[in-house]
Amino acid sequence: MKHLGIEEIKKIIPHRHPFLLVDYIEDYEPGEYAVGYKCVTYREDFFAGHFPQEPVMPGVLIVEALAQVGAVAILAEEEFQGKTAYFGGIKNCKFRRKIVPGDKIRLETRIIKRKGPLGVGEAIASVDGEMAVKAELSFMIG
Repeated sequence: MKHLGIEEIKKIIPHRHPFLLVDYIEDYEPGEYAVGYKCVTYREDFFAGHFPQEPVMPGVLIVEALAQVGAVAILAEEEFQGKTAYFGGIKNCKFRRKIVPGDKIRLETRIIKRKGPLGVGEAIASVDGEMAVKAELSFMIG
């Protein structure tokens, strides 16, 4: 297993607070997959307005967290180091469960197709073994 802390993640992907949505990478294989985690707390800026009476992590931010984990997988490859992974598209996205303060999200993205700087990742976010979000994410390296 290859573990990355926040400072090591910041050496691979360009995201920074408040938009870096991954706390650590538990394991990864450059060009193949990455598994990361986000520990969701009440202190997240978005909970102030989403929703004050019932804090729920916005679905688009969960998808972004999955994309950031996928970016670690692809940008850790030697040929793409120092570059940026951009969203190309989102297909078949399904939300199955709310994510709330106190949840620890397991974020896994596997690269399933790639042709040069373009590719597709299969991404799953889960909490306590229960799937929260599943999507197919396409990306472009630039």
